[in-house]
Amino acid sequence: MDYLKTTRGFGLITGDPGVGKTSTLRVFADSLNPSLYKVMYFPMSSGTTMDFYRGLAFSLGEQPRFRKVELFFQIQNAITDLYDKRRITPVFILDEMQSASAQFLHDLSIIFNFDMDKRNPFILILTGLPTLGNRLGLNQNRSLDQRLVTRFHFSPLTPDEVRDYIRHRFKHAGVSRNLINENAYEAISSSTGGYPRLVGNLVTQCLILAFQKQTDLIDEEIVFAASTEAGI
Repeated sequence: MDYLKTTRGFGLITGDPGVGKTSTLRVFADSLNPSLYKVMYFPMSSGTTMDFYRGLAFSLGEQPRFRKVELFFQIQNAITDLYDKRRITPVFILDEMQSASAQFLHDLSIIFNFDMDKRNPFILILTGLPTLGNRLGLNQNRSLDQRLVTRFHFSPLTPDEVRDYIRHRFKHAGVSRNLINENAYEAISSSTGGYPRLVGNLVTQCLILAFQKQTDLIDEEIVFAASTEAGI
């Protein structure tokens, strides 16, 4: 993700729900200096494309125009002004993009075309389910696909990665001793399929059950009971 800070332009993040896309974007956004970057987040699962264009203009400090063509010029001018005059790079995060229309994907190539693609005074991150990557590979979206500077696809964690992920979360919370035995780690990985969101939910339920049982070590029996209670 840091590569985009240098190159700017388009980036793509895909993955199934719960694999960590949103968490990664949050960490990336929090790492940006607010005096050098302006972050704008837009979920594409709600509203119309015109709502997005108007919201984009409004987020850039503009009073949105009514006609689509005028809106496009307004957005481009606002981005140019922000980058060239104020030395601030606008960062646009467009979430749930797998539901975007073909026309909208085409429009993005137009709105974010500066000096015939000679420069990128912005960072634009498209994120969504794996089908988004497939859609961008279609001929009708090739112009947008060819402009992607970086591509990230998030897969579920392996069993070893699940163990490391849980230990990292415990360490971050100030827990230094081991609370989970090896069989329990394997059970957590198997029950959750390696999806970080489910791993976090299951471990929380395990801690609650361990507290209720007054034990300081989570084993596979606790994991099984917690998984049943959490519906995982």
